[in-house]
Amino acid sequence: MHVGITTIMASGAVLALVACGDDGSTEPAGQEVTVTVFAAASLTDAFDTIADAYEDAHAATKVTLSYAGSSALRAQILEGAPADVFASANESNMDQVVDGGAAEDPEVFVENELQVVVPAGNPGRVTGLSAFADPDLLVGLCAEEVPCGELARAALAKAGVTPSIDTNEPDARALLTKVEAGEIDAGIVYRTDVLAAGEAVEGIEIPAEQNVIASYPIAVLTDAPEPDAAAEFVAFVLSDAGLAILGELGFTIP
Repeated sequence: MHVGITTIMASGAVLALVACGDDGSTEPAGQEVTVTVFAAASLTDAFDTIADAYEDAHAATKVTLSYAGSSALRAQILEGAPADVFASANESNMDQVVDGGAAEDPEVFVENELQVVVPAGNPGRVTGLSAFADPDLLVGLCAEEVPCGELARAALAKAGVTPSIDTNEPDARALLTKVEAGEIDAGIVYRTDVLAAGEAVEGIEIPAEQNVIASYPIAVLTDAPEPDAAAEFVAFVLSDAGLAILGELGFTIP
């Protein structure tokens, strides 16, 4: 089994689609190959599921997943951390990896949008982005340098809201955890994060004219220890099987 965080299984129909692989092939038994994937924290549930499906179709390959904010992963890659694949929650971090010579030809594979997230029952009676200017509420954002923080601040600016922030978290999942625990009254994360949290939280839609869309690119890294297996994994993510899993978990296919 791959190394990752909580796996959320897709529907039976999706799993049936991936069972034989998109090209119907499986790898023969032999020496095991490990593909190391650096992925944005908001991809956790989707990539856990994709990795399981990929390993089922490629018996000789193990997928190791490392999740964090895209900016932190970008820094690790540019500092030489050994990895095969990078999946970012925005294009600017991927562009920096490409400009640094660490990746080529990234491809946007999904999009995501923001939602206000509150604990179950909405104890702070939050109705939208205006709540983030209320000093009587405890509110949080992702840190400015990570995509969910940058995008949240852009949405607040579009809404004309100057936020009064009580906590800045390193990535979307860390912020979501604070909301789930009831430690803050509201945060701004991705729609897929709200769906993943289930009944522990509630999502509040952000009007389209105030929302900001996140585009997620993926690429094989230039110094990938396992370039062939890395390319196969990326191809699987981009296949009908991989995109079906992503769509099932709330991502939009561009």
